[in-house]
Amino acid sequence: MRTAVMECRVLSIQSHVVRGYVGNKSATFPLQVLGFEVDSINSVQFSNHTGYAHWKGQVLTAEELNVLYEGIKLNKVNHYDYILTGYSRDTSFLETVVDIIKELKKANPSLVYVCDPVMGDLGAMYVPENLLPIYKNKVVPLAEILTPNQFEAELLTGRKISTEDDAIKVMDLLHEMGPDTVVLTSTDLPSKRGDQFLVALGSQKIRKPDGTSSSQKICLDIPKVDAVFVGTGDLFAAMLLAWTHHHPNDLKTACEKTVSVMHHVIKRTITYANGVAGPGNKPSPAQLELRMVQSKADIENPAIVLEAKVLQKSLDQKR
Repeated sequence: MRTAVMECRVLSIQSHVVRGYVGNKSATFPLQVLGFEVDSINSVQFSNHTGYAHWKGQVLTAEELNVLYEGIKLNKVNHYDYILTGYSRDTSFLETVVDIIKELKKANPSLVYVCDPVMGDLGAMYVPENLLPIYKNKVVPLAEILTPNQFEAELLTGRKISTEDDAIKVMDLLHEMGPDTVVLTSTDLPSKRGDQFLVALGSQKIRKPDGTSSSQKICLDIPKVDAVFVGTGDLFAAMLLAWTHHHPNDLKTACEKTVSVMHHVIKRTITYANGVAGPGNKPSPAQLELRMVQSKADIENPAIVLEAKVLQKSLDQKR
Protein backbone atom coordinates (compact mmCIF):
# COMPACT_ATOMS: atom_id res chain seq x y z
CA MET A 1 0.00 0.00 0.00
CA ARG A 2 1.34 3.44 -0.93
CA THR A 3 1.66 5.89 1.93
CA ALA A 4 0.42 9.39 1.21
CA VAL A 5 3.10 12.07 1.09
CA MET A 6 2.16 14.78 3.54
CA GLU A 7 2.03 18.15 1.83
CA CYS A 8 3.72 21.15 3.35
CA ARG A 9 1.48 24.22 3.38
CA VAL A 10 2.47 27.85 3.86
CA LEU A 11 0.19 30.79 4.68
CA SER A 12 1.90 33.89 3.29
CA ILE A 13 0.52 37.29 4.33
CA GLN A 14 2.29 39.93 2.24
CA SER A 15 1.81 42.59 -0.40
CA HIS A 16 0.88 41.79 -4.02
CA VAL A 17 1.70 43.58 -7.27
CA VAL A 18 0.05 43.03 -10.65
CA ARG A 19 3.29 43.69 -12.53
CA GLY A 20 6.66 42.55 -11.20
CA TYR A 21 7.94 40.82 -8.09
CA VAL A 22 7.51 41.96 -4.51
CA GLY A 23 5.86 40.44 -1.42
CA ASN A 24 3.75 37.41 -2.29
CA LYS A 25 4.75 37.64 -5.96
CA SER A 26 8.38 37.27 -4.83
CA ALA A 27 7.71 34.42 -2.39
CA THR A 28 5.00 32.23 -3.94
CA PHE A 29 6.56 30.98 -7.18
CA PRO A 30 9.95 30.01 -5.60
CA LEU A 31 8.19 28.18 -2.75
CA GLN A 32 5.95 26.32 -5.20
CA VAL A 33 8.96 25.35 -7.31
CA LEU A 34 10.45 23.80 -4.15
CA GLY A 35 7.30 21.78 -3.50
CA PHE A 36 5.36 23.90 -1.02
CA GLU A 37 1.62 24.59 -1.26
CA VAL A 38 1.21 28.37 -0.76
CA ASP A 39 -1.99 30.09 0.38
CA SER A 40 -1.60 33.84 -0.15
CA ILE A 41 -3.36 36.70 1.58
CA ASN A 42 -2.47 39.99 -0.14
CA SER A 43 -2.09 42.79 2.41
CA VAL A 44 -2.11 45.28 -0.47
CA GLN A 45 -2.83 44.95 -4.16
CA PHE A 46 -0.90 47.49 -6.21
CA SER A 47 -0.38 47.87 -9.94
CA ASN A 48 3.42 47.69 -9.35
CA HIS A 49 5.90 48.42 -6.56
CA THR A 50 6.20 51.98 -5.27
CA GLY A 51 9.65 52.55 -6.79
CA TYR A 52 7.99 53.33 -10.14
CA ALA A 53 6.92 56.87 -11.08
CA HIS A 54 3.24 55.85 -10.71
CA TRP A 55 1.34 53.21 -8.78
CA LYS A 56 -2.31 52.56 -7.97
CA GLY A 57 -4.13 50.03 -5.86
CA GLN A 58 -5.95 48.94 -2.74
CA VAL A 59 -4.98 48.21 0.86
CA LEU A 60 -6.54 45.30 2.77
CA THR A 61 -8.01 46.35 6.14
CA ALA A 62 -7.83 44.33 9.36
CA GLU A 63 -11.58 43.61 9.00
CA GLU A 64 -11.13 42.31 5.45
CA LEU A 65 -8.21 40.13 6.59
CA ASN A 66 -10.47 38.66 9.29
CA VAL A 67 -13.21 37.92 6.76
CA LEU A 68 -10.78 36.00 4.53
CA TYR A 69 -9.43 34.03 7.48
CA GLU A 70 -12.99 33.26 8.69
CA GLY A 71 -13.75 31.69 5.31
CA ILE A 72 -10.69 29.44 5.57
CA LYS A 73 -11.68 28.50 9.13
CA LEU A 74 -15.32 27.73 8.29
CA ASN A 75 -14.14 25.19 5.72
CA LYS A 76 -11.80 23.66 8.31
CA VAL A 77 -8.76 24.14 6.06
CA ASN A 78 -6.87 26.36 8.51
CA HIS A 79 -4.03 23.87 9.09
CA TYR A 80 -0.61 25.22 8.17
CA ASP A 81 2.98 24.04 8.56
CA TYR A 82 4.43 27.53 8.05
CA ILE A 83 3.34 31.15 8.23
CA LEU A 84 5.35 33.79 6.39
CA THR A 85 4.83 37.53 6.91
CA GLY A 86 6.52 40.60 5.45
CA TYR A 87 5.64 44.27 5.04
CA SER A 88 2.74 45.67 7.06
CA ARG A 89 2.16 49.36 7.72
CA ASP A 90 -1.02 49.34 9.82
CA THR A 91 -1.23 48.56 13.56
CA SER A 92 -4.70 46.99 13.52
CA PHE A 93 -3.71 44.80 10.54
CA LEU A 94 -0.57 43.62 12.35
CA GLU A 95 -2.56 42.94 15.55
CA THR A 96 -4.99 40.82 13.51
CA VAL A 97 -2.06 38.89 11.99
CA VAL A 98 -0.86 38.19 15.57
CA ASP A 99 -4.31 36.82 16.51
CA ILE A 100 -4.37 34.57 13.42
CA ILE A 101 -0.87 33.21 14.15
CA LYS A 102 -1.84 32.41 17.76
CA GLU A 103 -4.95 30.57 16.61
CA LEU A 104 -3.07 28.62 13.93
CA LYS A 105 -0.39 27.64 16.45
CA LYS A 106 -3.11 26.24 18.71
CA ALA A 107 -4.40 24.18 15.77
CA ASN A 108 -0.87 22.98 14.94
CA PRO A 109 1.67 23.37 17.80
CA SER A 110 4.55 22.44 15.47
CA LEU A 111 3.77 25.30 13.07
CA VAL A 112 6.82 27.43 12.19
CA TYR A 113 6.39 31.19 11.86
CA VAL A 114 8.90 32.96 9.60
CA CYS A 115 8.86 36.72 10.20
CA ASP A 116 10.58 39.39 8.13
CA PRO A 117 10.09 42.40 10.45
CA VAL A 118 10.03 45.02 7.70
CA MET A 119 10.37 48.40 9.41
CA GLY A 120 13.17 50.35 7.76
CA ASP A 121 16.75 50.46 6.58
CA LEU A 122 19.87 52.64 6.62
CA GLY A 123 18.84 54.36 9.85
CA ALA A 124 15.30 55.36 8.81
CA MET A 125 11.90 53.80 9.49
CA TYR A 126 9.52 53.53 6.55
CA VAL A 127 6.57 52.28 8.58
CA PRO A 128 4.76 54.18 11.37
CA GLU A 129 6.78 54.14 14.61
CA ASN A 130 3.85 52.68 16.58
CA LEU A 131 4.43 49.35 14.80
CA LEU A 132 7.73 48.84 16.66
CA PRO A 133 6.22 47.95 20.08
CA ILE A 134 3.83 45.49 18.38
CA TYR A 135 6.74 43.78 16.60
CA LYS A 136 8.80 43.80 19.78
CA ASN A 137 6.19 42.61 22.28
CA LYS A 138 3.79 40.51 20.19
CA VAL A 139 5.18 39.49 16.80
CA VAL A 140 8.82 38.51 17.48
CA PRO A 141 7.95 36.32 20.51
CA LEU A 142 5.74 34.21 18.22
CA ALA A 143 8.40 33.75 15.51
CA GLU A 144 10.64 30.71 15.11
CA ILE A 145 12.66 32.31 12.28
CA LEU A 146 13.44 36.03 12.09
CA THR A 147 15.11 37.87 9.19
CA PRO A 148 15.80 41.51 10.16
CA ASN A 149 18.41 43.74 8.55
CA GLN A 150 20.88 45.46 10.87
CA PHE A 151 18.70 48.53 11.47
CA GLU A 152 15.63 46.41 12.30
CA ALA A 153 17.66 44.21 14.68
CA GLU A 154 18.93 47.36 16.42
CA LEU A 155 15.37 48.72 16.72
CA LEU A 156 14.08 45.46 18.21
CA THR A 157 16.87 45.11 20.79
CA GLY A 158 17.77 48.74 21.45
CA ARG A 159 21.45 47.93 20.83
CA LYS A 160 23.78 49.30 18.18
CA ILE A 161 25.87 47.00 15.98
CA SER A 162 29.38 48.30 15.29
CA THR A 163 31.38 45.06 15.48
CA GLU A 164 30.92 41.34 14.87
CA ASP A 165 30.71 40.85 18.66
CA ASP A 166 27.87 43.39 18.81
CA ALA A 167 26.04 41.44 16.09
CA ILE A 168 26.46 38.19 18.04
CA LYS A 169 25.09 39.86 21.22
CA VAL A 170 22.12 41.28 19.29
CA MET A 171 21.31 37.87 17.78
CA ASP A 172 21.47 36.34 21.29
CA LEU A 173 19.08 39.04 22.57
CA LEU A 174 16.69 38.24 19.70
CA HIS A 175 16.88 34.53 20.64
CA GLU A 176 15.86 35.52 24.18
CA MET A 177 12.79 37.27 22.72
CA GLY A 178 11.62 34.00 21.09
CA PRO A 179 13.07 32.97 17.71
CA ASP A 180 15.45 29.99 17.54
CA THR A 181 16.80 31.09 14.15
CA VAL A 182 17.90 34.66 13.47
CA VAL A 183 19.53 35.89 10.25
CA LEU A 184 20.77 39.47 9.91
CA THR A 185 20.22 39.74 6.16
CA SER A 186 22.54 42.74 5.71
CA THR A 187 24.83 44.75 7.96
CA ASP A 188 27.20 47.71 7.66
CA LEU A 189 30.07 45.66 9.10
CA PRO A 190 33.25 45.70 7.02
CA SER A 191 33.85 42.53 5.03
CA LYS A 192 37.26 40.89 5.23
CA ARG A 193 36.94 40.53 1.44
CA GLY A 194 36.75 44.29 0.83
CA ASP A 195 34.12 46.97 0.29
CA GLN A 196 32.52 45.16 -2.65
CA PHE A 197 30.95 42.72 -0.18
CA LEU A 198 28.05 42.90 2.28
CA VAL A 199 28.20 40.97 5.55
CA ALA A 200 25.24 38.83 6.67
CA LEU A 201 25.19 36.85 9.91
CA GLY A 202 23.05 34.03 11.25
CA SER A 203 22.48 32.24 14.53
CA GLN A 204 20.54 29.05 15.23
CA LYS A 205 19.67 27.45 18.56
CA ILE A 206 19.02 23.72 18.33
CA ARG A 207 16.93 22.40 21.20
CA LYS A 208 17.43 18.76 22.09
CA PRO A 209 14.90 16.35 23.64
CA ASP A 210 16.94 16.16 26.90
CA GLY A 211 16.46 19.91 27.52
CA THR A 212 19.94 20.99 26.43
CA SER A 213 20.56 23.20 23.44
CA SER A 214 23.48 24.00 21.20
CA SER A 215 23.95 26.97 18.91
CA GLN A 216 25.75 27.74 15.69
CA LYS A 217 26.69 31.19 14.41
CA ILE A 218 27.69 31.84 10.83
CA CYS A 219 28.88 34.71 8.66
CA LEU A 220 28.50 35.28 4.90
CA ASP A 221 30.21 37.75 2.56
CA ILE A 222 27.76 38.64 -0.20
CA PRO A 223 28.91 40.46 -3.38
CA LYS A 224 27.33 43.92 -3.77
CA VAL A 225 25.51 44.78 -6.98
CA ASP A 226 25.26 48.45 -7.94
CA ALA A 227 21.51 48.66 -8.55
CA VAL A 228 18.28 48.95 -6.57
CA PHE A 229 16.32 45.71 -6.56
CA VAL A 230 12.87 45.40 -5.03
CA GLY A 231 11.48 42.13 -3.62
CA THR A 232 14.86 40.61 -2.73
CA GLY A 233 14.12 40.64 1.02
CA ASP A 234 10.84 38.82 0.39
CA LEU A 235 12.64 36.25 -1.75
CA PHE A 236 15.30 35.82 0.97
CA ALA A 237 12.73 35.09 3.72
CA ALA A 238 10.86 32.61 1.47
CA MET A 239 14.06 30.78 0.51
CA LEU A 240 15.24 30.64 4.13
CA LEU A 241 11.88 29.06 5.01
CA ALA A 242 12.34 26.46 2.27
CA TRP A 243 15.98 25.61 2.92
CA THR A 244 15.66 25.45 6.73
CA HIS A 245 12.77 23.03 6.09
CA HIS A 246 15.09 20.83 4.00
CA HIS A 247 18.08 21.34 6.37
CA PRO A 248 16.40 21.88 9.77
CA ASN A 249 19.50 21.77 11.99
CA ASP A 250 22.06 23.09 9.53
CA LEU A 251 21.85 26.87 9.26
CA LYS A 252 25.14 26.99 7.33
CA THR A 253 23.77 24.92 4.42
CA ALA A 254 20.34 26.60 4.53
CA CYS A 255 21.92 30.07 4.32
CA GLU A 256 24.39 29.04 1.60
CA LYS A 257 21.52 27.77 -0.56
CA THR A 258 19.35 30.82 0.21
CA VAL A 259 22.09 33.33 -0.64
CA SER A 260 23.15 31.34 -3.73
CA VAL A 261 19.56 31.48 -5.07
CA MET A 262 19.63 35.25 -4.48
CA HIS A 263 22.97 35.54 -6.26
CA HIS A 264 21.77 33.66 -9.36
CA VAL A 265 18.48 35.63 -9.57
CA ILE A 266 20.18 39.02 -9.09
CA LYS A 267 22.97 38.24 -11.55
CA ARG A 268 20.47 37.17 -14.21
CA THR A 269 18.36 40.28 -13.49
CA ILE A 270 21.20 42.82 -13.73
CA THR A 271 22.60 41.18 -16.90
CA TYR A 272 19.15 41.38 -18.52
CA ALA A 273 18.46 44.95 -17.27
CA ASN A 274 21.80 46.30 -18.51
CA GLY A 275 21.28 44.58 -21.88
CA VAL A 276 17.82 46.09 -22.36
CA ALA A 277 18.81 49.56 -21.08
CA GLY A 278 21.78 49.71 -23.43
CA PRO A 279 25.38 50.88 -22.86
CA GLY A 280 25.74 53.83 -20.48
CA ASN A 281 22.04 53.90 -19.53
CA LYS A 282 20.69 53.29 -16.05
CA PRO A 283 18.10 50.47 -16.06
CA SER A 284 14.53 51.49 -15.15
CA PRO A 285 12.52 49.93 -12.27
CA ALA A 286 10.60 47.87 -14.87
CA GLN A 287 13.84 46.51 -16.36
CA LEU A 288 15.14 45.65 -12.87
CA GLU A 289 12.17 43.43 -11.94
CA LEU A 290 13.56 40.10 -10.72
CA ARG A 291 14.01 37.46 -13.42
CA MET A 292 12.16 34.90 -11.34
CA VAL A 293 10.63 32.52 -13.90
CA GLN A 294 13.90 32.48 -15.87
CA SER A 295 15.68 31.40 -12.65
CA LYS A 296 13.49 28.34 -11.99
CA ALA A 297 16.35 25.84 -12.33
CA ASP A 298 18.58 27.86 -9.97
CA ILE A 299 15.79 28.11 -7.40
CA GLU A 300 15.22 24.34 -7.53
CA ASN A 301 18.87 23.35 -7.36
CA PRO A 302 21.16 26.30 -6.64
CA ALA A 303 24.85 25.93 -7.44
CA ILE A 304 26.54 27.02 -4.21
CA VAL A 305 28.54 30.15 -5.03
CA LEU A 306 28.96 31.55 -1.53
CA GLU A 307 30.27 29.66 1.45
CA ALA A 308 29.32 30.55 5.01
CA LYS A 309 31.98 30.69 7.71
CA VAL A 310 31.17 29.17 11.10
CA LEU A 311 31.92 31.81 13.73
CA GLN A 312 31.23 29.73 16.79
CA LYS A 313 29.57 26.56 17.90
CA SER A 314 28.60 26.57 21.53
CA LEU A 315 28.69 23.49 23.66
CA ASP A 316 25.48 22.01 24.98
CA GLN A 317 23.85 24.18 27.56
CA LYS A 318 20.80 23.81 29.73
CA ARG A 319 17.77 25.61 28.35
